[in-house]
Amino acid sequence: MDLQDQLKNLFPDHVSEDISEEKTSKDKGLWLQDDPILCKYEKRKGKPITILEGYTGADEDFKKLAKELKQKLSVGGSFKDDKIIIQGDYRDKIMQILLDKGFNVKRVGG
Repeated sequence: MDLQDQLKNLFPDHVSEDISEEKTSKDKGLWLQDDPILCKYEKRKGKPITILEGYTGADEDFKKLAKELKQKLSVGGSFKDDKIIIQGDYRDKIMQILLDKGFNVKRVGG
């Protein structure tokens, strides 16, 4: 008699559930968090940039997300200090891409 049978004998009314290990997005297996990702707009040296911060998952997932955003928007950018920096003001497009992936996004600033 294995452990499952013993548990069924002890708790006959219990209904087993499938427990998912993590909440992930459907595309790339990125960690979806409950807290929103902050999408900011700044100007550095007179040039506009979009900054994404507040991701609590693994750094590798955030780097994959940065690479995918840069490819979809055909712009440059980088990943530094747990922030994604995208060249140009692409807040609306980035927020729509992240919402389609299932992320909660919050726009900061104007």
